[in-house]
Amino acid sequence: MSKEFKLIVRVLNTDVDGTLHIPYALAKVKGIGVNLGYAIARVASLNPQTRIGTLTEKQLEKIEQIARNPAKHGIPQWMLNRRFDPVSGENRHLIGADLELAIKEDIQTMMRTKSWKGIRHSLGLKVRGQRTRTTGRTGMTVGVSRKAAAAGGQKPEESK
Repeated sequence: MSKEFKLIVRVLNTDVDGTLHIPYALAKVKGIGVNLGYAIARVASLNPQTRIGTLTEKQLEKIEQIARNPAKHGIPQWMLNRRFDPVSGENRHLIGADLELAIKEDIQTMMRTKSWKGIRHSLGLKVRGQRTRTTGRTGMTVGVSRKAAAAGGQKPEESK
């Protein structure tokens, strides 16, 4: 443990609050949840109740190595967020901007193949079978629009 305490720690290209415990601090990174945070802390042989601001640079580097390639360090395959990747067919774990790009690419692929989910995405509708009769109306086209004269509250005068 380092002697100084850092209030903000840079982990995996994300600024994290140094007062948080290791799993909850790692959960602030996109692509890592609390359960994976616990697994990373245990594989790194760190106490999960340790505040992330007290860790040394060497310990933070070890955490980053494990988070970038968790399967190589003994974390089970079912904890990975991109199993059976459609492009490569291998089990991977994506973090941060890589995860966002992969999700956008998957949506573009669905839209290009014109699958049901792709059509729903392209129309801006709900994708996972939710009801659409009463909810999800924001962002759609506006219904009735009035004329400018009627909106002003004055009747147009008739010319004689």
